Amino acid sequence: MKSLFDAFPILETERLKLRKITVDDKENVFAYFSDDLVTRYFGIDNFTKIEQAEEIINAFNNGFEQKQAIRWGIALKHTDELIGSIGFHNISKNNARVEVGYEITRKEWNKGYATEALKAVIAYLFNEVGFNRIGATIRPENEASQQLVKKLGFQEEGTLQDYQFTRGNYHDLIMFSLLKRNYK
Repeated sequence: MKSLFDAFPILETERLKLRKITVDDKENVFAYFSDDLVTRYFGIDNFTKIEQAEEIINAFNNGFEQKQAIRWGIALKHTDELIGSIGFHNISKNNARVEVGYEITRKEWNKGYATEALKAVIAYLFNEVGFNRIGATIRPENEASQQLVKKLGFQEEGTLQDYQFTRGNYHDLIMFSLLKRNYK
């Protein structure tokens, strides 16, 4: 398996550049993480202060520095405007598996950006790094995210009961997976 953390990888698609998130992106990060429709399934409370955006950017970058996760900013290629983020965590090198997560600002929903970004990350994880399994945990009521992963070949495996605690409640998550042998 290729080393993940030698240098921050930059991925490009037809319309997007997946790049490191910087403090210069804090206004955009704050805008979408303060939107309840974006955060309701993310597992965090809405942001109320710009400092929270700086903190999550630092947390994303610390994940890379500590070799625990990679979180890319999803930027529009023609403007470099950040419209969301995507990344992976819960890395198990011994088992060649990882979990992915993502979010897109509401004004860019239904334009295919999440699909385009996730396709690039899947290709990177299977073809460049050498993972065998990519997982995604999704709330049962998050139908759009379920449709996205199913469209890309993920299979539903089962429900993780009371797996996430957020906003004062426990929530079930559905586990989806894509295996390299099933990747097209």
